[in-house]
Amino acid sequence: MKKYLLIGVSAFVLGAGSMAYVSSHALASAEPRAKTYRMLGLFGDVLDTVEHQYVTEVDDTKLIQAAIDGMLTSLDPHSGYLDPASFQDMRDQTRGEYGGLGLEVTSEDGVVKVISPIDDTPAARAGIKPGDYITAVNGESVLGLSVNDAVKEMRGKPGEAVTLTIAREKTDPFDVKLVREIIKTKTATAKMDGDYGVLRISSFGEKTTDEATQAFNDLKAKNPHMKGLVLDLRSNPGGLLDQAVGVSDLFLEGGEIVSQRGRDPRDIERYNARPGDITGGMPMVVLINSGTASAAEIVAGALQDRKRAQIVGLTSFGKGSVQTVIPLRGGLDGALKLTTARYYTPSGRSIQKTGITPDLEVASTKEEAQAIANRAFQFSEASFHNALNAQEGKTRAAPHEPAEAPPANFDVKKDFQMARAEDVLHYGSVAATPKLPHPTAKLAEIMSKSRVAQVKPPAVTK
Repeated sequence: MKKYLLIGVSAFVLGAGSMAYVSSHALASAEPRAKTYRMLGLFGDVLDTVEHQYVTEVDDTKLIQAAIDGMLTSLDPHSGYLDPASFQDMRDQTRGEYGGLGLEVTSEDGVVKVISPIDDTPAARAGIKPGDYITAVNGESVLGLSVNDAVKEMRGKPGEAVTLTIAREKTDPFDVKLVREIIKTKTATAKMDGDYGVLRISSFGEKTTDEATQAFNDLKAKNPHMKGLVLDLRSNPGGLLDQAVGVSDLFLEGGEIVSQRGRDPRDIERYNARPGDITGGMPMVVLINSGTASAAEIVAGALQDRKRAQIVGLTSFGKGSVQTVIPLRGGLDGALKLTTARYYTPSGRSIQKTGITPDLEVASTKEEAQAIANRAFQFSEASFHNALNAQEGKTRAAPHEPAEAPPANFDVKKDFQMARAEDVLHYGSVAATPKLPHPTAKLAEIMSKSRVAQVKPPAVTK
């Protein structure tokens, strides 16, 4: 199986090829090719001008790498160029061991934005949240830097301290001091919560399917009377496609898991499950939120479409694209990460921009419910100005009141979304689960109309 990377960070792919054309095709394509050659000549002229006239000496290699990266990042948020060091860092990360802080990040208009902290890493323990902006590292601004350059600033020797300046909505910028660690990401863990097992998958690396299998089997051996399973994919930023397929396959007896479709309508790859459900058909609920992205959405979408599990939480991130990583000269010149396809759930839906909609929408806090109502919380694929378009005719949910939020008497130390997932297991389905009163969040358009009503029209001078 080809390896595809499905994480919401900077990406890129470069290829070279040739095709024989008959004379009529050659004539038809002569003008576009002439324009391309002219623009390449323009690039050479600009590079030459910069080399000779810029105020200080420049590094040609860095200029050309930046130009390549700029070309690719203009396509969509997930395409880009990885220089040799960044390519090695990416390989280390997918293997599950690297030095750093434990953050999945992307770039939005020249600003580094957090997709998700990885469980049990310095970033997660420090309380960094999805949607946070990183504006400086050790007091030095990273505004305008590429994701790769910003990540280089954050990585370093284990044991060294690093200070990140964080910008968060409705909060003044603040500094967070962290200590770098060797990040050995164990992506799957399991525990019991009352009568129910909880399988937590934090990302999809090279060992995730094996780790999830081992974690569940160990838990089941110790708790043979487990009544159901919650698969927790909240704030899971994604990872490798083959691992998303492998995890989905653990819970399905057969049939399609996901398909990916490229530029050519005939270019379709389908991934199917093999017989054998690791749980033996145990009732399941999948927990998601707005930080559930990419490979994690494949799993949630497959289990939802195949009626294997019901989904509880918040609409997911909405990254429905596939990036292919292509090494250049065996990695000596780095690699390209290029968006090459969209993926589709078994029912044929693309979730690009729109995300996976839960069967029972549950906000974790009242504040989160209000944020969804006024869109302040809506950090998603749709928030990127150059994201791939959604499936024709589809849009992400507009501001609205979430179906549920913690009632006043709920213990704030407990996990409300997890509690509601376990309620669904207890009652057998979302439909049978008693519903709670809607939160009192005010919708953005209502708040807007209220503000307009309070503003007096300007005086008119005759």
